[in-house]
Amino acid sequence: MINIKTQEEIKLMKRAGQIVYKTHQYLKEYLKPGVTTNQLNKLAEEYILSQKAKPSFKGLGGYPKTICTSINEEIVHGVPSDYKLKENDVISIDIGACYQGYHGDSAYTYIIGKGTKEANYLVNHTEKALYEGLKIIREGIRLGDISHQIETYANKYKLSIVRGLVGHGIGKNLHEVPDVPNYGHKGMGPLLKAGMTLAIEPMLTLGSEQINLTSKWVITTQDKSLAAHFEHTVLVTKEGYEILTKG
Repeated sequence: MINIKTQEEIKLMKRAGQIVYKTHQYLKEYLKPGVTTNQLNKLAEEYILSQKAKPSFKGLGGYPKTICTSINEEIVHGVPSDYKLKENDVISIDIGACYQGYHGDSAYTYIIGKGTKEANYLVNHTEKALYEGLKIIREGIRLGDISHQIETYANKYKLSIVRGLVGHGIGKNLHEVPDVPNYGHKGMGPLLKAGMTLAIEPMLTLGSEQINLTSKWVITTQDKSLAAHFEHTVLVTKEGYEILTKG
């Protein structure tokens, strides 16, 4: 069953989401060549803790870090390390924060420096695919309507959808029902109701949709093509939606 959040729960999720948003904004100035992903992780953890919140990812299933930093062909769950960012790297940063028992979750993909034409194309259209999915959200639509909207946009721009990875419900738990695929059919899936909270997150690639698990955590494109990932936590309302992971 998909949980309908109370006004008090929504208030706490908004605060969690705001902390996630501000952590992303804080890290932006450090996204330059020579900075390690461990340094980004340390900065993120210190900031989240300073906001009287806890990192949602750290310890989840044994995950060792506060944020996920996925580089180039890494799609999700890249583990911060001593890797130094380089000019033209593509880095997806996924951040979760838990405030008084409720989670916010958001990912952005950034390009270090100017980036290649192909990288900019991928990042630009992956972000737009997210907003294509978001713009139709309101009470009364089916979950598959969102999935279909994202798929249609990705197909239009000839980007591959990573079908093995999906978005999710969110609230007291970081991952709740339902799964939110980035492909699907209109009119299918659960009926959305006001008060539901979802993490919508297209993950697209320049090449194949096929993936590899290259370590306990890191999922990469099988053909080593670049990947991008954008995500927002949103609240379904009667008239539309509200992004909770923004300022």
